[in-house]
Amino acid sequence: MNNNPIGIFDSGLGGLTVWREVRWQLPNEDIIYFADSRNCPYGHKTADEIVRLARDIVDGMLTKGCKLIVVACNTATAAAIDELRKSYPIPFVGMEPAIKQAALNTRSGKVGVLATKGTFDGRLYKETSRKYARNVDVVVQVGDGLVELVEANEYNGPKARLLLEKYVTPMLEHGVDQIVLGCTHYPFFKSQIEEMVGNNVTVIDPAPAVARRVNDVLAEQGLQNAPNHCGSDVFVSSGDAGAMQTLLTSMNKKEYHREMLLIGDNQYESLR
Repeated sequence: MNNNPIGIFDSGLGGLTVWREVRWQLPNEDIIYFADSRNCPYGHKTADEIVRLARDIVDGMLTKGCKLIVVACNTATAAAIDELRKSYPIPFVGMEPAIKQAALNTRSGKVGVLATKGTFDGRLYKETSRKYARNVDVVVQVGDGLVELVEANEYNGPKARLLLEKYVTPMLEHGVDQIVLGCTHYPFFKSQIEEMVGNNVTVIDPAPAVARRVNDVLAEQGLQNAPNHCGSDVFVSSGDAGAMQTLLTSMNKKEYHREMLLIGDNQYESLR
């Protein structure tokens, strides 16, 4: 048994979709969630910039004793996870677009992927696509502007609808029957996308599979918390803490344990 917390971080608030799944599947684990909203979005930053930001966050999480860290950001996974795994002695679980699931389940032979530029440029996406989608017609779409709407808690508004129509309509016209959400911010739009595409198109959120992988790694390495422990949550933001609190409330998380976390610029940020 290892009663230290799991760390989860994202460029902002999108990784809360991963936190939600980890919390649901692993109710006895303690979790520290860090949103780097000050530096969000990561999608158009250079790989070197993202590696620096990721290392600063991981350094802070290690001061809190995190036993495993989830890089709950597709862009950060693409740019930094190899470096993190080489540099730190704890396990990391990352994100990658669920191309395999989409390719296996497609009936039309056509799938759509909605992601950031950084994800599409990354090694993981390219390798996964070559391995599993060689015989599938993949329609890629960069979701510019969607991350910012989630960060501003405007993901249910008219701006979101206009952008989603702009990005999803060409996929439907191409005949896709699977749409992969390749950014952890994008599941906040899942219900709207499902309403747009109807019953014949499956919208895939990779977060449940990531949570299963976290569970597997903890079990494999003997890092699971005591089974009778009631897990706690710490939410930390480098940006607007009020935005995260509003979003958590909308996700029906009514009470938060508040704690400060030292990040790379030596300033403390908290939800207080």
